Amino acid sequence: MKKKNFLLFKYLIFLLLILSSGSLIAQIDTNFYQTEEIMITGTRTEKKIIDIPYPVSRIEQSSWQSTRKQAMNEILGYVPGLFFQPRYGNHDVRISIRGFGSRSNSGIRGVRILLDGIPESEPDGQTRVEALDFSAIGKIEVVRGNSSSLYTNAPGGVINFFSDINFPKTFVLTDNEFGSYDLRKNGVKVGYASDNAKFMFTSSYENYGGFREHSSEFQTRVNSVYEGQLSNKSTLSIYAYYVNGLIRLPGSQNLTQYNLDETKSDSTSIALDYRRITKKGRIGIKFNTKFGKDNNNMIEVLGYATNKDLTRADSRYRIYTRSGLGGSFRYVNQTEIASRNNEFSIGGDMYYQGGPMEFYTNVKGAKGDIIKALTDETVSNIGFYFTEQFPIVSNKFDILITGRYDRVNYDSKDNQNSIADTSRLFDKFTPKFALNYKFTPNMAVYTSFGLGFDTPANNELSNYPTSSNNGKTTLNPDLLPQNSTNFEIGFKGDLPPAGRSFLRNTFAELTLFSTQVKNEIVPFVVDGTYYYRNAAETQRNGLEAGFNTEITRGLTLRAAYTYSDFTYKDYKALVIKTTPVITQTVTDYSNNIVPTIPKHLFNSELGYNYNFSKYYTVFAKINFNYVDGMQVNDANIDSLKTAAYGLIGGQIGININYKGLSIIAYGGVNNIGDKKYVSFININDSQGLFYEAGLRRNFFGGLTIGYQFLK
Repeated sequence: MKKKNFLLFKYLIFLLLILSSGSLIAQIDTNFYQTEEIMITGTRTEKKIIDIPYPVSRIEQSSWQSTRKQAMNEILGYVPGLFFQPRYGNHDVRISIRGFGSRSNSGIRGVRILLDGIPESEPDGQTRVEALDFSAIGKIEVVRGNSSSLYTNAPGGVINFFSDINFPKTFVLTDNEFGSYDLRKNGVKVGYASDNAKFMFTSSYENYGGFREHSSEFQTRVNSVYEGQLSNKSTLSIYAYYVNGLIRLPGSQNLTQYNLDETKSDSTSIALDYRRITKKGRIGIKFNTKFGKDNNNMIEVLGYATNKDLTRADSRYRIYTRSGLGGSFRYVNQTEIASRNNEFSIGGDMYYQGGPMEFYTNVKGAKGDIIKALTDETVSNIGFYFTEQFPIVSNKFDILITGRYDRVNYDSKDNQNSIADTSRLFDKFTPKFALNYKFTPNMAVYTSFGLGFDTPANNELSNYPTSSNNGKTTLNPDLLPQNSTNFEIGFKGDLPPAGRSFLRNTFAELTLFSTQVKNEIVPFVVDGTYYYRNAAETQRNGLEAGFNTEITRGLTLRAAYTYSDFTYKDYKALVIKTTPVITQTVTDYSNNIVPTIPKHLFNSELGYNYNFSKYYTVFAKINFNYVDGMQVNDANIDSLKTAAYGLIGGQIGININYKGLSIIAYGGVNNIGDKKYVSFININDSQGLFYEAGLRRNFFGGLTIGYQFLK
């Protein structure tokens, strides 16, 4: 770390510690934390935030109801440690937590995504989130940092989305959004509530013209949830969704193209109509029950089935058909041991997915007549875990031990028999050890140490001609999982108010982490096609800080800051060129900065609410987001590095609630200064096509009208 950055690092730590002594600021939405009340389930057991010995957050629907909500970065931008890079200015968001997930040039890797506790992440860890409709989501839980001891392929953390099922009364509403670049989204939502059952249904249609040329999309989504109380101890839940959509892909730009006109698409993307068509559905059934003395035992069983048809048109025309079956179980026991409330849990997960993949020639955007290749691919994972949390000092000092064994299997068959069939198997046990000490019932320090395990995604295992077996098998024989050693120490808690009406509802958190990654998986390109290899070793050190407050009645502030110092400690990379002949050279990238990760990341929002009367509230918000410059490839060519940028946005609106009738109307603008910036980096592209621009100044608005049946 350079001297000036080290001094800045120390200054930030000092500043945050001083602020946390009594004047740090709390959450704009008081439901965001409330550490003594809010329960988190993404840690595999139901715990209060203050009792969990690692950084967790819960975000309620009220915090995003009146914002532009086309992608996750617009919803979760104020959670420290999360960095989002939306492709083409609107979709296919890359998520990284502590560097995990940054290698993905399409979809999400290294961060486990769940919807109602059911994996949206596929068995290999790859995730696409077309099915997420934020009108149907009621809350979101984020677990930051290594979660490999609880979930498959989750070295960066877990994001769990929950359907909006906790409504008190039957209702109906229509939710509508509109904005620049022909953004339009219209939906209906119905909720039915009785004494022992609830049902929620949403249907929406989204259409977007796109910021860049050839970047339009549409999505049709249907989500539904049923939750029934079979008894005062047992619950049955049924979840279902369907999504059908198309996304056109403009492709990335080189520096000259980006500087000339960042809205343009390359001619090939237009000529071949690069696009992705997705049809995807899922149904899941969950049953849980409590039993024993004082209901101190709980069993939960979950089963689900998935189906996905994906058509991908780029340099090739590919058709994927995937069907999947999965399930999980968990058992939780709470027992008093030595006058202390011990909690022990065991559980397991299984997910199998398979189907054919067809390859054709892309003929001006249409499928060629002759099949070029036909493979049959299956991926499965099975894992078992345990957790043990024991209070060394009751209600004060806890120890948590967790561990998980994962077995991930890949099988690929070439049905045309031009390439040898092959399979790869990866397995590992990953433990984690953590301590949590509470100064007061709502202030705690914690520390944890654990191992992480991240297998390659199925597409990352594609073989290439210069591998150790010269491309003679369908799967790359050389690519290994990446393993990590993770340490963190932190503070979180509700802080006392500065006065009766000043700096109330204050929450602060600060986490320092250090992660060492061996065999890090990084992308590279040969003749326009992406492949993956292992870097030797990477060191990641950083800081995550968040604070939230009600400064005075109606005036709120929330902010998040992340510092990342990620470098390759030992990395000798194989560089492959195929023209005029195949050549391979070794380049030393040791001590280079890991690309696509900003050293400094800061997000903040200042909001004001004013109640005209019992029924009418007006609100206004202004936000500022800063992203430091980033390297675009492992070589760290400074002339190609992206520029740092800061974006300002704002919105106003009104909320009316009168005798069951609810109306929310709002309008706003993002990127008020019309800043030109790179929102997504296409890592390590051999043709220099690194850059994808973010949205310039854009306007948005929305109108939600609902009625709650009071009787």
